[in-house]
Amino acid sequence: MARKRLIIEMGMGIDQHGQEPTVAASRAVRNAIAHNALPGVWEVAGLSHPNEMIIEVQVAVPYPEQVREEEVLAVLPFGQKTLTVESGGMIVQGRAIPELNDKNDEMLIAIAAVTVLIEND
Repeated sequence: MARKRLIIEMGMGIDQHGQEPTVAASRAVRNAIAHNALPGVWEVAGLSHPNEMIIEVQVAVPYPEQVREEEVLAVLPFGQKTLTVESGGMIVQGRAIPELNDKNDEMLIAIAAVTVLIEND
């Protein structure tokens, strides 16, 4: 079956303290989906349940090999989810604060694109 895209949502996430790429990636996905509703899933696409949506997530973040994929996908409440993680985003020099468990001065910035698709008969 062919797939049709309904929407592509973009977001950005930052981990200012802790240097966790998973945190930055999760925040980018949450930011991408935070301010939308998808009534077209029912009214136009005719799906009966949101778990019928196909959701493809692409994240660019520093240290992509450290991303815990299941935690990033857990941000999405519904759908048949896949995640592609690649090197990207940005590292900005901040200030390490020991009480916040910083390992160094890095702040990690991630960007995400969340694409919602449906199967087309």
